[in-house]
Amino acid sequence: MANHKSAKTRINRNNKRAVINGARRSRVRTFVKKVEALINEKNKEQALEAFKVAESELMIAVRKGVYALNTAARTVSRLSKKIKAL
Repeated sequence: MANHKSAKTRINRNNKRAVINGARRSRVRTFVKKVEALINEKNKEQALEAFKVAESELMIAVRKGVYALNTAARTVSRLSKKIKAL
């Protein structure tokens, strides 16, 4: 384990960040699931509204470093494609 102060500090910081990043990732997944549920119900108007919120959350997660830009872009693209198919 850590033998000096900076290593111990780093371990503590990493643990705190893991909790925060996990919460952000969970939040994004929740918004994406809401959009997918509305798509399955074939409710295009509400799906579009939920999609806008989900896209915003995804991009915030990218800015915070939780997701890579291409990962978020791919998710947004797939959701958009599903909504357009309704």
